[in-house]
Amino acid sequence: MSDRILNADLAGKIMSAEEAANFINNGDNVGTSGFTGAGYPKAMPKAIAAKAKVAHSRGEDFTINLFTGASTGDDADGVLAEANAINFRTPYNSDRTLRNQFNAGEALYSDIHLSHLGQQVVQGFFGPMQVAILEVVKINEDGTVVPSSAVGNNVEYAQYADKIILEVNSWQSAELEGMHDIYEPEQLWDRTPIPITNVGDRIGETFQRIDTSKVVAVIETNEADRNSPFKEPDEVSKKIAENFLQFLEDEVAAGRLSYDNYVMQSGVGNVPNAVMAGLLNSKFENITAYTEVIQDGMLDLIDAGKMTMASATSFALSPEAAERMNEKADFYRKHIILRPQAISNHPEVIRRVGLIASNGLIEADVFGNVNSTNVSGGKVMNGIGGSGDFTRNAYISSFVTPSVAKGGAISAIVPHASHIDHTEHDAMVFVSEYGYADLRGLAPRQRAERMIAIAHPDYRAQLEEYVERGLAAGGHTPVHLPTAFEFHTRLAETGSMLKQQDALVEN
Repeated sequence: MSDRILNADLAGKIMSAEEAANFINNGDNVGTSGFTGAGYPKAMPKAIAAKAKVAHSRGEDFTINLFTGASTGDDADGVLAEANAINFRTPYNSDRTLRNQFNAGEALYSDIHLSHLGQQVVQGFFGPMQVAILEVVKINEDGTVVPSSAVGNNVEYAQYADKIILEVNSWQSAELEGMHDIYEPEQLWDRTPIPITNVGDRIGETFQRIDTSKVVAVIETNEADRNSPFKEPDEVSKKIAENFLQFLEDEVAAGRLSYDNYVMQSGVGNVPNAVMAGLLNSKFENITAYTEVIQDGMLDLIDAGKMTMASATSFALSPEAAERMNEKADFYRKHIILRPQAISNHPEVIRRVGLIASNGLIEADVFGNVNSTNVSGGKVMNGIGGSGDFTRNAYISSFVTPSVAKGGAISAIVPHASHIDHTEHDAMVFVSEYGYADLRGLAPRQRAERMIAIAHPDYRAQLEEYVERGLAAGGHTPVHLPTAFEFHTRLAETGSMLKQQDALVEN
């Protein structure tokens, strides 16, 4: 018997992914593990995609409705999208092929707060779930399982699905055992408070309990997570990180933060990773993180002794950092807790621990409304992810962004956001390479002044003109409806948000 599969009954259900694909039928609701390219099943998506291609070659329909924790990888979302095997997807996607299918109306997508989906599935909002596919590190003798590098919605999917397929991935370090904290809140309407008062509190078990009678197949794999590399911080990213750290320093000076009591949440990406790199040489010590994803920068902070504890639901590591995690998992599990995303992203805990949230955006308008999900209003990019969970409930919510994109053709600060995910009521601080705008306690017309100050200089005059038109029109919020989307219409017509004369001056 494999040293990763210790339950005799489940060892008797070992089969190939191709054989297990026979348990997947057209139209099934399928829930899988996986969050930000970690902990997702590697073999079953490819087998389901192959089955779909065969069915399509015969002129037969074959698609599934796919539920995950967040994004997966090319060997999951990617192969399924390429096989036209996805009818419906939620809650977060980063695969380009699948994104194009959403925007073309060839597949359906529901963008849902990450903390909401597990409960909505269990409450039956999406109908029955036929199959749950979970990647695990180990099956224990008693039939409990050790999750791999992400927990996500594993608890809810295993609980609610009719059938369970387990992928036991030996690439994942066996030393991950002990890092997880699997806690399941009571069902409505009998809930009690989630007993987390400090980031490092453990309230559950290091393994996941499943109904072994539901397990129909066990697959053995040895494949790495997506593990996308981070870019070296460029000058813009470094300046954003510098400005964010200046904001933290100013909070210390104002008596609202101390150097040894910084609880952070960070979105995924190169800019947030640059912020964490900046923290290495800062005055901040004993940093903790209550977040959804562990990135390279957090491992660096732990290695340096700057971060004492990080609580999340998943990793999002570069290949080099993933190897470091596998080699030193026994060390990192003293400083890292992986929880279900219903807990890592739970508003109750976020509000209690008093964290400072930092996330990215597509655009923000001059009043502080944020678009995290859609390009030019209607074309979805990836999804809201967990940014809404943290922005609404953080002690301080911040957004970090370069001031422009596409070589300056697109401004991150616009007159009016073309889609709004986070309203001005929730977003507090914005940081670009030109400084930070603290909008707390300000009226809309005051907010506009501070937002324009951190916009790219090429766009400030246009933004000021817009606000002047709004002020002339009157109202509490100086909106000028006839030109609210002039940046976006100009981009569609000319390929740039800049006015032609401004572009000529620039040239």
